[in-house]
Amino acid sequence: MNTRTQWAVIGGVVAVLGLSLWFASVKLGDELFPLAIGAEAPGFSAVPVPESGATAPVAATAAKSIDDYKGSVVLLNIWRTDCAPCRIEMPSMQRLHEQLAAKGLKIVAVSIDDPGLERKIQAFADEYKLTFEILHDAPARIRQQYQTTGVPETFIVGRDGRIRRRIIGSDDWSSASNIAFIERLLAEPAG
Repeated sequence: MNTRTQWAVIGGVVAVLGLSLWFASVKLGDELFPLAIGAEAPGFSAVPVPESGATAPVAATAAKSIDDYKGSVVLLNIWRTDCAPCRIEMPSMQRLHEQLAAKGLKIVAVSIDDPGLERKIQAFADEYKLTFEILHDAPARIRQQYQTTGVPETFIVGRDGRIRRRIIGSDDWSSASNIAFIERLLAEPAG
């Protein structure tokens, strides 16, 4: 084999490897590069759920995204109304909200219930007397953006916009350890 043929073979192998890596990153991007602690919180788009008795249609309400909370500590919870563990943790999220909202904590619960279930979502919020922000992402795009494995799944985002903690499953958000962790984040200066 002469030198020219050897370089052609090497070039072909490099091209195949490069193409394979590109293809894998496009098709398997989430699996190859998972969302990690310290990563910037991905964007999302979800609409506020109308309050009970509201007459404005959901479509007329402006969508919200992570950018609406820049500079804040955010507890971003992804949930569904038919999720039993979600029902278990929501009261502790409300207690956390009551304790730390005045210090700057933003709790944003994004429902991934199917389209048309806005009244069911609001009934859920009314049942648990939830006063933090409830949003609805009917297409459930947030699941892919945050690479969730199920519901509930919660992300704590620091003032710098980076994910500081990820909890898969329900948690007691009003526990001393969770409150201490979030208070430490609230004490950090805005980035």
